[in-house]
Amino acid sequence: MSLPKTLAEDVARNLVMVAKLIDEDPEQAYAYSRIALRLASRVAAVREAAGFAAYATQKYAEALAEFRAARRMTGGVDLWPVMADCERGLGRPERAMAMAGEPEVQKLDKAGQVEMRLVAAGARRDMGQIEAAIVTLQSPELASNSVQPWTARLRYAYADALLSAGREDEAREWFGKTIEADKDGATDASDRLAELDGVEFVDAMGEDEDEPGTPVETGADADAEAGVAVDVDVDDDVEADVDVDDDINDDIEAEADDKNSHDKG
Repeated sequence: MSLPKTLAEDVARNLVMVAKLIDEDPEQAYAYSRIALRLASRVAAVREAAGFAAYATQKYAEALAEFRAARRMTGGVDLWPVMADCERGLGRPERAMAMAGEPEVQKLDKAGQVEMRLVAAGARRDMGQIEAAIVTLQSPELASNSVQPWTARLRYAYADALLSAGREDEAREWFGKTIEADKDGATDASDRLAELDGVEFVDAMGEDEDEPGTPVETGADADAEAGVAVDVDVDDDVEADVDVDDDINDDIEAEADDKNSHDKG
């Protein structure tokens, strides 16, 4: 006896909701992921989606467990960088650094290797090794004039590390390069550059401004937040794995058949 088609479709609908909500409402996405997990815990796409939802809500231990489960099911290495970042989230940067040196990294595609470099640099910063973090980010991908999906985030992480090291002029240059690559405004590089230049953009609804929206000089230098932009491209990854197709339904139905056979035995 196979799993009813309506139940398989219900799992798929929950996965789609995870992908849809993970950026705008991660807690709600997490709730949907738990429903899918209860319905089909032996489906790799479900475990991966549950991992990303937990990651987005900073439940790093849970996320790591789900990513490990998904990796055991698929045998792939795509989740290696985000698994390492979970180790950072759990306060274990030394484990993240150890993962950066494992053979799995060499099996990653270019995007995955850049993600791993970002995670490793973040781990260096966690350990107070800011200069080592800067060196970690220095790479052909950083030096390239070609704009790739990872370019803006890589440049931003480098600029932020330089600023944390007190190398303000270089940081200003790299925040500027980040803006050139960040066509979608995914980073706040323009705001960071404005802070360095002593410019504050006033809220148009403010009460004290003569001309709303006019840039105003300020004498205060804002302290830059430490940290590296390492958020994995969660929406793309989850959507790729939660596509509502026959493969998911087949996997779920196969799970039900196995369970049913076991019960009969």
